[in-house]
Amino acid sequence: MRENEIERQLSLAVKRMGGMAVKFVSPGLDGVPDRIVLLPGRKMAFVELKAPGKRLRVLQEKRKKQLEQLGYPVYVIDGVGQIGGVLDEICAT
Repeated sequence: MRENEIERQLSLAVKRMGGMAVKFVSPGLDGVPDRIVLLPGRKMAFVELKAPGKRLRVLQEKRKKQLEQLGYPVYVIDGVGQIGGVLDEICAT
């Protein structure tokens, strides 16, 4: 499965929950996660999507750690089967 299909499935799942999966682009700051997931009840997290089996690049790892040090949850999804669990975890925080 391709990364863009996983991203599409995430967006659909978030929309069904009444939320938004906003594409995150930050000019001048490379390596940021692909999406900001916003769910009802002020639930939010950053999500990086990867093709199955692909790993974060070094700069992506750095950005992930920076965001986590600021207190923001960051998830990496490389398969459609992970979407439900990640969304459940975001809701539980």
